[in-house]
Amino acid sequence: MERVVFGKTGLEVSPICYGSWQADERFWGASDKNEHIDAMRRAVEVGVNFFDTADAYGRSEEVMGEALSSVPRDGIIITTKVFHNFKDRGGADIGDLSYQGVIEHCEASLKRLRTDYVDIYLCHMFDRFTDIEETTRALDDLKKQGKIRHYGMSNFTAEEMRLACQVGDYEVVQPRFSFWRNETADDILPLARSLNMGVMAYSVLFKGLLTGKHTGDEKLESRNPYLRGEVFKELAGRVRLLEPIAAKNNVSITQLVLACVL
Repeated sequence: MERVVFGKTGLEVSPICYGSWQADERFWGASDKNEHIDAMRRAVEVGVNFFDTADAYGRSEEVMGEALSSVPRDGIIITTKVFHNFKDRGGADIGDLSYQGVIEHCEASLKRLRTDYVDIYLCHMFDRFTDIEETTRALDDLKKQGKIRHYGMSNFTAEEMRLACQVGDYEVVQPRFSFWRNETADDILPLARSLNMGVMAYSVLFKGLLTGKHTGDEKLESRNPYLRGEVFKELAGRVRLLEPIAAKNNVSITQLVLACVL
């Protein structure tokens, strides 16, 4: 598989990044850990060197750590994320991109990933309870210590991106972007391009819906509202409208959708 230079990080990555949220059983239902491990190792075999996870993805970091432990560390690029604004038990908003929070969560991620460093460390979302300067100071210190090589953000608005880039060397942005949901093309992507930031699009296959494998009649163990009931059936039907285009180009719907995003 070819390699591309990932923005101003200078990292050479495969255009396809392996996202691993699906290993989180809390959101996606029970699954065999070994199937995830086999899939990650197969991705390496076919040329993928770029892997994405997060501390909020349940067991995902641990699974990835085990899967990639037999691969030379300098041959892969690992991205993980810190902090996701899940509600606390009382239902209140919580945040922890504080200096100490970032440091402690990074240490925990490194242990789960079985590595001494991560190549890219992302703030999973903006923390409105912590000054971005404090968060950036923690990221800079981790970088000086060699525990992260580059840092960036996920799920930030364009305004939050500008704010962060004024105080730190944020090199990567991870927005939602797909054939189906491409609203970030209006502001996030042009801003990232102007700043020469690497862009990691997530939900490119829209939680599997854009693979074309669903009829809409399946009963999926998913908390995603798009994958349940009449909405799921309608969307699956709309995806099947891509079949003639894919067939004309002798590709699968998945390949067609990925090609559009790339």
